Amino acid sequence: MQAELKRDQVEARYKWDLTHIFKTDSDWEKAYQELDREVADFAAYEGKVKDTAKDAIRAYFALQDGMMPVYDYAFLAKEADNGDQNAQEKSDRAMALYVRLATATAFLVPEMLEMDDEELGRLESDPDMSDYSEFLRLLRLQKPHTLSKEQEALMASFGEIFQAPDKIYSMLTSVDMKFDDVLVNGEKKPLTESIYAQYRESRDRDVRRDSFQKLFGGYARLGHTFASIYGTSVKSDVMSARARKYASARQSAMEPLEIPESVYDNLITVMHESLPLLERYLKLRKKAMGLDELHMYDLYAPIVQDYDMELPYEAAFDLVLEGLKPMGEDYLDVLRQARTGGWIDVYPTENKSGGAFSSGGLAKVHPYVLLNHTDNLNSAFTIAHELGHSMHSYYSNHAQPAPKRDYSLFVAEVASTCNEAVMMRYLLTRYTDPKAQAYLLNYFLEQFRTTCFRQTMFAEFEKKVHDMAEQGIPLTVEALNDVYLKLNELYYGAGCVVDPEIAAEWMRIPHFYRAFYVYVYATGLCCAVTLSEKILRDGESAVKDYRKFLSAGCSVPPLEALKLAGVDMSRPEPLREAMQVFKRTLDAFEKLLDA
Repeated sequence: MQAELKRDQVEARYKWDLTHIFKTDSDWEKAYQELDREVADFAAYEGKVKDTAKDAIRAYFALQDGMMPVYDYAFLAKEADNGDQNAQEKSDRAMALYVRLATATAFLVPEMLEMDDEELGRLESDPDMSDYSEFLRLLRLQKPHTLSKEQEALMASFGEIFQAPDKIYSMLTSVDMKFDDVLVNGEKKPLTESIYAQYRESRDRDVRRDSFQKLFGGYARLGHTFASIYGTSVKSDVMSARARKYASARQSAMEPLEIPESVYDNLITVMHESLPLLERYLKLRKKAMGLDELHMYDLYAPIVQDYDMELPYEAAFDLVLEGLKPMGEDYLDVLRQARTGGWIDVYPTENKSGGAFSSGGLAKVHPYVLLNHTDNLNSAFTIAHELGHSMHSYYSNHAQPAPKRDYSLFVAEVASTCNEAVMMRYLLTRYTDPKAQAYLLNYFLEQFRTTCFRQTMFAEFEKKVHDMAEQGIPLTVEALNDVYLKLNELYYGAGCVVDPEIAAEWMRIPHFYRAFYVYVYATGLCCAVTLSEKILRDGESAVKDYRKFLSAGCSVPPLEALKLAGVDMSRPEPLREAMQVFKRTLDAFEKLLDA
């Protein structure tokens, strides 16, 4: 199917069914109005939280639980058709209500943190509050970093200012930035960020080179502006961390998630140890592509010539079910339910949002998945990936009370990537043709390169830049370019020509405006690969342990949740195990090339 289809031209079985949330718009309106009244009623607790803590906490979580269906019903309708004015209006109203809820309940945490730690401890251990024990435990962890009520109000008032660099960056890159045209088959073609993703995969090396130079040249021309925007973001991180008495901006980002900074450092150490493997892969890529020199603009080009795997949606879903058989029949039953039960919106249509996601917060309904399926291997893996998120939500929602359902950001990519890794092993046994094997092995190798190594390089950049700011070193465009170029030389220099234009790449990475988050992509992939190896090796016992992890939600800290599945991410060993999988994949790829 093509993107120009109207939504009403798509069969119902390939669209999600929002009547599972509310039967009609009138039912949504009724729930909206009722929730609006309950939000207003919450004001009765203000100034009295200490005396009514149990009731206030219960009422707060009841509001959060009521907000999810109201918000998701409107949000999902809009995502499926951004041109639907009714859906747009509902989405805007739902967002406004969400803001009112956040504002109306903002006093709860500061008032609770004014209570003695002894009082909070009694609440946490009260059997009557067992559903809320993790909320209270994490609240107590915040206490040393909580300011006075007046200071907290002042910090809250700075919220929009702290978010300004990200907003300015977004407007500059998505609206105002223009790039020089690219020459494609002798014709000038426009260049945008989204089109660049196609150009960098072109089989025409001149197109790859030209688009690379034009894109990064466009950023470099605005280097001083980007340095000012990003520098302000970094300084905001540092200022906020100091105000809250954290030793560093990194600690302020990781401690609330209960992730020790050693996890971050272990990742960098192990990826540095593994750079000879990356060098080996880059040299194999150069050999497979028949190049005298491998440049940065060659890194995304297809290695396997004249091979594509055509996978219409139904065939792709069948492949996912076959590939995920090691997860257990009950797991597959839920996936079949997702396939036919109105969970998934499959095809690109006019005004539908791009990309893919899983919306898993509707515990009383089921997760919803947005796809834009395009009949290829990437789309097949996207099905597996997004359903991994959905299964994590599904098991957590069924096993945990509302306050303990949401899993940590640290583990958010584990289940999705584990699905992909298990499925990859199956595909390698099913498709035995040498070209297919090379295609699949390279796909897996690219996951390691772009997620483990590249995201770790990003994480190292963030750490170095925040360290500079904390030491009072000016974050000029020259300084930032120098840090980024040297990191590229460290990671890629042994196997690739590090073109000077790459020094400007930090300017186009939006994740840098959410400091100290990118590392979880790398730890998540390493953890998922290690888990998939365990599942395929140990079978039912490993699946049983993995199910404990999926069901844990936030009932335990994230590292403890992963230990339930048999993986200890506080140690470097799982990272090294994942690198051994990378090495074995390289061995197989090299053997194919030499055949």
